[in-house]
Amino acid sequence: MKHFNVALFVPDEGCPHRCSFCNQKTISGKVTPLKVEEIDKAVEIALGNIGCNEGEIAFFGGSFTAIDRAYMTALLERAYKYVTKGLFKGIRISTRPDCISREILDILRSYGVTAVELGCQSMDDRVLALNTRGHTQKDVCASAALIKEYGFELGVQMMTGLYGDSDEGALETAERLIALSPDTVRIYPTIVLEGTRLCELYRKGEYTPQSVESAAELCKKLIVMFEEKNIRVIRTGLHSGGNVEDGFVAGPYHPAFREICESMIYFDRVLAELEKNKIKQGRIEITVGTPFVSMLTGQKKSNILKLNEMGFEVKIVQNKEYEKYMVSVRG
Repeated sequence: MKHFNVALFVPDEGCPHRCSFCNQKTISGKVTPLKVEEIDKAVEIALGNIGCNEGEIAFFGGSFTAIDRAYMTALLERAYKYVTKGLFKGIRISTRPDCISREILDILRSYGVTAVELGCQSMDDRVLALNTRGHTQKDVCASAALIKEYGFELGVQMMTGLYGDSDEGALETAERLIALSPDTVRIYPTIVLEGTRLCELYRKGEYTPQSVESAAELCKKLIVMFEEKNIRVIRTGLHSGGNVEDGFVAGPYHPAFREICESMIYFDRVLAELEKNKIKQGRIEITVGTPFVSMLTGQKKSNILKLNEMGFEVKIVQNKEYEKYMVSVRG
């Protein structure tokens, strides 16, 4: 059985606020409301290409539980029929922290929803207000606790580089989210998109976005923080596709952003091993898990080239027993 998700976007539907950074039609490439029949088409295509699986049907868009109730239940009912047939293990939805209640969770559970993701973005009320999020960190904490009480898988989403935020603030947000014991997290560096308030602030010189490198330097730390607590990082960086490239104005957008972060993590691990073993230069042998060789080498072998510049001749040895981010180095 293969695992994959069918992602369906519900852009701007029901959202009571317009966040400074948000243009979901650009992000998703979808400009019209999701029709119930589109669920059938997406599922049929997915099953036809890959076959029966244990994945999820996922409704994204950020405010699923705030949309018209009849519309929401119609979408859930159509998706749920594929769960009852055993073709999917459940349904995943994404929503706002201030749009969760016992009534809502009762409905979600009755339609086979298994995972609820909260668009937290920050755990600093000042930053949330500056970006017109319309909720507070207390809303995040209350909703997260309720979701866990009901037995759903809890996902959280955070952003880096928000207007008025800092790297230190993002690290503090991560610590506070970890304290909620979520199952998964998505990390999104802030991108300046056409048609947003953030774009206006950027063009006025009132907002400076992160670069790809500075965002990756921060996100590599966040990835390690979460995964050391056994919280799965299921996405880092805005997904490619939709109209992102067309609507992109500035900021750390890269279609392989997570790969950049992970190669940085591996480079740091190699440097730590070199220092621990007091290896200054010369021929070295780096052992890495078999599936993770490309993460170690980096894009266009960037990590190997940097090590070459430092005076090291590198030989890579694969070991299928090595877990992710595990490396050893000997001279």
